[in-house]
Amino acid sequence: MVATLRHPQPLGGATRRQPIAARGASRVAPREPLTARLPRPDFDGLGRVFRRFGWPLLLLMLGLGTYEGAQRLLPYADRPIARVSVQGELSYVSQQAVQARIAPYVAASFFTIDLAAMRAELEQMPWIARVEARRVWPDQVAITLEEQLPVARWGDGALLNNQGRAFAPREAANYEHLPLLSGPQRAQQRVMQQYQVLSQLLRPLGFTISSLELREHGSWFISTAQGVDILLGRDHLVDKMRRFAGIYDKALRPQIANIARIDLRYANGLAVAWREPVAPAATKTAVTVQ
Repeated sequence: MVATLRHPQPLGGATRRQPIAARGASRVAPREPLTARLPRPDFDGLGRVFRRFGWPLLLLMLGLGTYEGAQRLLPYADRPIARVSVQGELSYVSQQAVQARIAPYVAASFFTIDLAAMRAELEQMPWIARVEARRVWPDQVAITLEEQLPVARWGDGALLNNQGRAFAPREAANYEHLPLLSGPQRAQQRVMQQYQVLSQLLRPLGFTISSLELREHGSWFISTAQGVDILLGRDHLVDKMRRFAGIYDKALRPQIANIARIDLRYANGLAVAWREPVAPAATKTAVTVQ
């Protein structure tokens, strides 16, 4: 026998549902303001775009504005050249000659004068070694000149300055008192340097160089104002001159008036050629250093 257990129904015939228990806590979230829900602008991207395109554009506009302003103000600031000052110790060039050279250039205004062309024009003058030219506000030009310093004659009709550079003034014939240097055209500075060194070595011995020649095969030849010629050969010139100085003080100084030529092309000594009339021995004496 099966027994069935039924729950009693509530009175009134109505069925009441039991509320379903909530499985978790819940709450109503507040709504975000409208500004927070709108998309934010990309300021980093705008900064990159400005750095890439904005600064060049700004600089371009600034440059154009500066140029335009300068063009408008230039007619009021530019003035004719009122004074040209020429400075420097001038012994061979006159102020009148300089003024005549620069006259076509100073007719321009302060900003339009061509200083580079004016410098080039002045440097074409034979006696001018270096030129500096600058503007002096508001209407002046200052010129500083450096003249050539003639040290020796070079070949026919040219002079050498202290840097070994040749220049050819019209008055070169007036400098016959300067020593004559000669050699290949490309060897100007080399000959000048050797002249300066050899002059310092010979001066304490009482010799003055009247001419120095670098011959085609590379040998050096000296003529002195005392009438003595010196043959140096090609190499070791300073060592040969020092050896000659030691021998000269010991053996040759008393006989200087009778010496015509001294040959230093030997490894351990020198040879002396005597003048006429000859002293008791031969016309040529060799001196050897032990």
